[in-house]
Amino acid sequence: MENILEFLGNIPWWGWTLLVLVIVALYDLFQKKHTILRNFPIVGHFRYLLESIGPELRQYIVANNREELPFNRIERGWIYASAKNENNYEGFGSDRNFYEPNYVFINNAMLPFKVAQDHPNRKDPYFLPCAKVMGAGRRKKPYRPASVINVSAMSFGSLSARAIESLNRGCHQAHAYHNTGEGGLSPYHKKGGDVVFHFGTGYFGVRDDHGKFSMDKMVALVRENPQVRAIEVKLSQGAKPGKGGVLPGSKITAEIASIRHVPIGKDVLSPPTHSAFEGVDGLINFVEAIADATGLPVGIKAAIGKLSDWEELAKKMAATEKGPDFITVDGGEGGTGAAPPSFADHVALPWVFGFSDVYQIFKRHNLCERTVFIGSGKLGFPARASMAFAMGVDCINVAREAMMAVGCIQAQVCHNNTCPSGVATQSKWRQRGINIEDKARRTHYYFKNFRKELLEMTHACGYEHPCQFTMEDVEFSLGDKNLVQPLSASFGYNKVPVSFQGVASLLACNHLGGNYIPADAEKEVQKAMDKDEVRY
Repeated sequence: MENILEFLGNIPWWGWTLLVLVIVALYDLFQKKHTILRNFPIVGHFRYLLESIGPELRQYIVANNREELPFNRIERGWIYASAKNENNYEGFGSDRNFYEPNYVFINNAMLPFKVAQDHPNRKDPYFLPCAKVMGAGRRKKPYRPASVINVSAMSFGSLSARAIESLNRGCHQAHAYHNTGEGGLSPYHKKGGDVVFHFGTGYFGVRDDHGKFSMDKMVALVRENPQVRAIEVKLSQGAKPGKGGVLPGSKITAEIASIRHVPIGKDVLSPPTHSAFEGVDGLINFVEAIADATGLPVGIKAAIGKLSDWEELAKKMAATEKGPDFITVDGGEGGTGAAPPSFADHVALPWVFGFSDVYQIFKRHNLCERTVFIGSGKLGFPARASMAFAMGVDCINVAREAMMAVGCIQAQVCHNNTCPSGVATQSKWRQRGINIEDKARRTHYYFKNFRKELLEMTHACGYEHPCQFTMEDVEFSLGDKNLVQPLSASFGYNKVPVSFQGVASLLACNHLGGNYIPADAEKEVQKAMDKDEVRY
């Protein structure tokens, strides 16, 4: 035995290396799972290694600043800088190709809007509430969002607890609302921010023991959580419209089971369609029943494809004066969770096409003034938001942009539970890197700096509020001999003017008559100002 140990101890390092390579080569030659390894022993492993780190190589080394999708490096850099309250400018002019098709041009005015000394934006350059009120004149508890940019539907389960809590605390500081997503109202949604309660076909959080919608649970949820300001019924989403899903029992912890009202350890099905209603008439009656029971505005969210049901919905809403108070149009390019590529790439229209189709239908039926339109689909940048407002939106919701504000690096592994930044994973180890206080502050800064830049663009175009943008204020580069055309020519309609009496009027009636900055939030903002952390 001693001789064997002595012999092994005398083997040089290169001998051990050669032995390991021989073992690997023999394994590669005789295994039958991977053709490349069998044909090219040892060397084939380098191919798989390079493939595994390919996304990182392209993201940080190979791709240029404007090349990546869904968000390029310049876009991500602007979000990160805004969220950190750092310099989000760029130097030496634009590196964009102004002559590419679908390039957006915003027409500035010869004389910009002049902000008077007593104007609310002189004191607060971030003050930008929605110009419309959800459920105005129709519901017991109408709601005017205090911010035109808010957090879109992302549930606890798809995002981590720390990410959800960071977003909600940031929404509280920035006076934005936080859409719960369809995973139910978790404790992490109850950190001060306004909440829009969202549910889909699984009715998580408001379901009975048989998986059916429970009005009693909905009423109790609203009664016990006054921060819930509106309710949104999901008909479909941009990532996978018309497709259900399965929540594996292995992923259902005691906490998730309690929040979603589902059994522990059993697979839970979210079917493609709703069981609580049938057809357009059923949808209208369902919306009215929830609104009557809770007193809150009720809206719907959908990705857009066929238009016949939308035509029927608008026709019946006009005839009965019933139906949704707000409509969230989700772009087919969206999606923070997992989806089959066939759905993500091909099912449902991109936002600009889907929204324009639905808006024109509602305009024909004179429903635009009473309906609050919300856009969702890569609109979390001031120029894109300006275009969206020109087309008719009243608010925008952001999902992936908000994820980046709390640390997402676009690793695109949301579906694997291996998110390296801890944002889209339930791994406790990966979540521990999220500093909730810091990420909440970054969410707050992203929203505030976004609103400030959107306001500056609005003023540059001669307007006081983005709701005043028209289809003539934004132009598309169409390519070929069409050159550049305004949105009105490209999409064949003009938006309905929004009733607007000035930003000062929004200050007076914001948040159902309350103050713009709640007392507790005002103290937080003042502390940050004292530390020179807020650019007032």
